[in-house]
Amino acid sequence: MVSHSHSATNTLQPIDFNLIKDLTTAEAKAVDQLIIDELSSDVILINQMGHYIVGNGGKRLRPMLLLLAAKALGTINNNHLILAAVIEFIHTATLLHDDVVDESDLRRGKESANVVWGNAASVLVGDYLYSRAFEMMVRTGNMRVMEILSKTTTAIAEGEVLQLLNCNNPETTETKYLEVIARKTAILFSAATRLSAVMIGASSETEESLASYGQHLGIAFQLIDDALDYKSSSEDLGKNLGDDLAEGKPTLPLIYAIQKGTEEEAKIIIDAIKNGNRDGFNDIYAIVQKTQAITYTEQRAEEEVEKAINALSVLADSEYKDALTLLAKFSVQRNF
Repeated sequence: MVSHSHSATNTLQPIDFNLIKDLTTAEAKAVDQLIIDELSSDVILINQMGHYIVGNGGKRLRPMLLLLAAKALGTINNNHLILAAVIEFIHTATLLHDDVVDESDLRRGKESANVVWGNAASVLVGDYLYSRAFEMMVRTGNMRVMEILSKTTTAIAEGEVLQLLNCNNPETTETKYLEVIARKTAILFSAATRLSAVMIGASSETEESLASYGQHLGIAFQLIDDALDYKSSSEDLGKNLGDDLAEGKPTLPLIYAIQKGTEEEAKIIIDAIKNGNRDGFNDIYAIVQKTQAITYTEQRAEEEVEKAINALSVLADSEYKDALTLLAKFSVQRNF
């Protein structure tokens, strides 16, 4: 097991994720029930896969963000619950498609759906979840919701394609990489927090601030994900270490290590990205450590967290606002 380097944020009191989660327990239960109800289809494979993926639920971070933000705004209604489920469906659909594109065999520590049922089923059930999400959002009867979520899914698809273009391309810059994660990951966080405001007709300033919180949090979250690929154990991570490398994904730790390493070190990483193999993982791991690429990635994430927390100044003080602040800090402290 690798020793964990601690950055400034990590030396603070560790944040208990469950305490944050407890603030939305009742609503989260209702959302889970809604998810199960909405997954019921007379096509048996859809039921089986849907329950497998949702039962393997992960942190349910995006719906939780929507619910916490709604409570921080002082009002939570049935439409918030519907939209929390919609956000989770969209997220799950992207995971199903992602695992096919990346040829992943692990997701949250279990076999990924494409390993169990095959690629074709994963793509089609992903499509089903997208369609179901749109069917549900229509129920809110709110055009603005439709506009936000359709733009969001478009941006996610663009982010996926951009990432594909960057794959096996060691010349990907930090700017290009950040553009991918802004669209592919952060935008769904941003939609979740934005919708909490839209559903109660909050002012545009409040809406934009919450959207900004979600966007910065999402970027921080993905940066830490990429850092964890070089500092966690696969048990903690729920996926294989070096997966990004095997897929030829130029993530920020690698981009930075190429810049800061010697010519010879840079060449080792460049070759690995071009050929997409994890054989050289230990060598590359050593170079990533030596160039302090993880520290740099964590610092970039902490800058995003600061911006996220500053965006919350629009909210009145409450335990829910505090929880959103803690959640932002947790995103850089976590090891899973």
